[in-house]
Amino acid sequence: MTEPISARRAPRPLSELQGIHDLLEEVRLRPGMWIRRSSLQHLDSLLTGYRVALEIHGVDEEVVFAHTGPFSEWLWKRLGMQYSSALGWAVEIEREAERKNVPAIELFFAFLDEFTAERSSKQEPTGPAR
Repeated sequence: MTEPISARRAPRPLSELQGIHDLLEEVRLRPGMWIRRSSLQHLDSLLTGYRVALEIHGVDEEVVFAHTGPFSEWLWKRLGMQYSSALGWAVEIEREAERKNVPAIELFFAFLDEFTAERSSKQEPTGPAR
């Protein structure tokens, strides 16, 4: 669900962003500014450009949104797909959004939140061994 504009935080300058998740939070805040027609295929292109820039500049950051990256592998299972999609995560989320009659960008962020929560819970220490 979209928040009222008055309840949203102000966008941050790019110089304050620390990684892909910060960038995606800016996209979530103002998707129309970052991606044309809220198209996930345009978002995929933006993230591909981000990945290319990381490599060019020698920045070591996990590539989460590559075609065969962790997000895609998680998504195929989440959507009940037996095999990975040759079309990529953006197309498959857009198809799922159409089936559910919800905006694709909203479904992407719902999936992203679920993916992030699952990864965080797997990485948290379970406490001392007994």
